[in-house]
Amino acid sequence: MAKVTDAVEALARPIVEEKGCTLWDVEYVKEAGVWYLRLYIDKEGGVSIDDCEAVSRPVSDLLDQADPIEGSYTFEVSSAGADRALKRPEHFAAFMGSEVELRLYRPRDGRKDWVGTLSAYADGDVTITAPQGELTFEKKDIAQTRLYVRV
Repeated sequence: MAKVTDAVEALARPIVEEKGCTLWDVEYVKEAGVWYLRLYIDKEGGVSIDDCEAVSRPVSDLLDQADPIEGSYTFEVSSAGADRALKRPEHFAAFMGSEVELRLYRPRDGRKDWVGTLSAYADGDVTITAPQGELTFEKKDIAQTRLYVRV
């Protein structure tokens, strides 16, 4: 599926930027038997529903024209969100020093979820500063890294 997301990213990025936003991520996933193509956008000061609509219409038209995906899918544009997933090196760089939540594939010290301050990122390995001290998690062990939002 990486080829689909790469193709869609190349098509969508100029439109997203023209609308004053940045393209945070492209996701192409199957959920409950339905394929979803999702663009996650970001903007200084936050993303509004108007921003999503301004991006959605021209990108949808371009996707119809370029037809990079075989078969049917549901297209969505949304904000990356306050608890956005960090996936790319530039995501980690942008949020160094921020509080993150790591979800692991297998428990470490009896826990799958860890919260701490993002203190390092190298080749997919993530280091956080937590009450237990500085902890490094290897890329192969991390299911997901998200910004942590306290409520």
